[in-house]
Amino acid sequence: MNSMMMDYPLTLTHILERAGRYNQSVEIVSRMPDRTIHRYTYGDFYERARSLAQSLQQAGLQPGDRVGTLMWNHYVHLEAYFGIPAAGGVLHTLNLRLHPDDLAYIIQHAGDRFLIVDDILLPLLNKVKERIDVERIFVVPLSGQPVPEDLENYEDLVAQPAPDFRYPMIAEDAPAGICYTSGTTGKPKGVVYSHRSLVLHSFASALTDCLGVSRFDTVLPVVPMFHANAWGLPFTCVMTGAKQVFPGPHLDPVSLLKLFEQERVTFTAGVPTIWFGILKQLDKGERRWNLLPNMRMVVGGAAAPESMIRAFDRYQLRVVHAWGMTETTPLGTVSMLKPNLNELSEDEQYAYRAKQGLPVPFVDVRIVNEDGPAPHDGKTMGELQVRGPWIAAGYYRLPEVSDAFTADGWLRTGDIATIDPEGYVRITDRTKDLIKSGGEWISSVELENAIMGHPDVAEAAVVGVPHPKWQERPLAAVVRKEGASLTAEELLSFLAPRFEKWWLPDEVVFVEEIPRTSSGKFLKRQLREQYRDCFKEVKQ
Repeated sequence: MNSMMMDYPLTLTHILERAGRYNQSVEIVSRMPDRTIHRYTYGDFYERARSLAQSLQQAGLQPGDRVGTLMWNHYVHLEAYFGIPAAGGVLHTLNLRLHPDDLAYIIQHAGDRFLIVDDILLPLLNKVKERIDVERIFVVPLSGQPVPEDLENYEDLVAQPAPDFRYPMIAEDAPAGICYTSGTTGKPKGVVYSHRSLVLHSFASALTDCLGVSRFDTVLPVVPMFHANAWGLPFTCVMTGAKQVFPGPHLDPVSLLKLFEQERVTFTAGVPTIWFGILKQLDKGERRWNLLPNMRMVVGGAAAPESMIRAFDRYQLRVVHAWGMTETTPLGTVSMLKPNLNELSEDEQYAYRAKQGLPVPFVDVRIVNEDGPAPHDGKTMGELQVRGPWIAAGYYRLPEVSDAFTADGWLRTGDIATIDPEGYVRITDRTKDLIKSGGEWISSVELENAIMGHPDVAEAAVVGVPHPKWQERPLAAVVRKEGASLTAEELLSFLAPRFEKWWLPDEVVFVEEIPRTSSGKFLKRQLREQYRDCFKEVKQ
């Protein structure tokens, strides 16, 4: 017996056509480099994305050719998100925060044929231009300055109307995008997304018990469009018809709060660093920001401390914890409370909200330790492994990197986690960040979250430092809140009731700031190197 369903490919072109047909009047708002506001509609976006696709084909783009984008979050980048795949090409978002050496490596390794670059990022391009082999470079004239003579104007690409443009035949498993990992361990690795994976991921993001993005939302992705596709939000928003607001290069707390207020934002997303800054601004109390109650603030990229979730609740702003990776497109889990959990005490509910959450539909999860797959008892730790239709099965042009995948087809995430009987995942650490002390494991993430619960702490990172007797001992790097005079003794007294004595940091150092990766995560490798001799003189 055969099914009687049509063979209809899941491609981004259908999402683009839907936007042009049913959501023509919905606004897309962008803050420009000079802080002015650019407004146009999905109808405008649809026409320009199709013109971009047509012009790229006329420029010789072949199916599977990569087009790199070196851009901030704004309307032109959204056009590239759809125009490049609609032409049969592969969108390659370039991380503008990377070192020029890594940026040049990624462009060359991906084999980018064309580049689209913001004019305000030309100084960065110039640092890599002589080390890359691309055919043509198109400049987006955001600042109003003339485009350099040896480069081409992006606006010329979209100037020609494309009413008769026909999409090429695109299979749903054809490549649509490629992102590179941040490269914290070794060279960055490329993850290639198919049309099918991006479409299915968009559907999952729209589910009410996942991210719940709908046409009734106004969405401001603070997470960069070069960071794991801005967590897939641009694709989901175009599919659902949600209004989109882009902050451009202005990611400081005041600029973001102004956009939240002015555009009546209902949904936003970013790494904890962003929300710590927003919270600090709100706590100053210099003015009352007229934000919509229950604005959803998705936090990913690193753990959100329970103290942060509680603090934003006081302002009627709802933090939603999520987890994912470049390799997972990236949505893997979302921490929405099941109805039965609403009967728990307030403290118990906060404990659940601080977990990374339930796997989204079609994502399978398990934890594996030296004994094999571990029970879902909320206590037993192991490596989190995942599989699903938008989970990577390998890395681009790196067949030798096989240890990231199991023999039975699961992605090894490198995260240490537990899964409780309700199915909620709690990340306890990265494999490389677990602290091995005297034969026992200490979770740096649990210590960090507890430390950041102190009212005088702005941020904290905990790392394992070599110790002559215990192998490693925890060291806490702490940023005090402005005006605070917290001491190490006071902090350790605050932690003592929460942990076994041997978990407590042997050293607390107060710093002005904690080093970060290009995606805003704590750069613990640098801290470990900086303090690696801290316990060298300790007697055994």
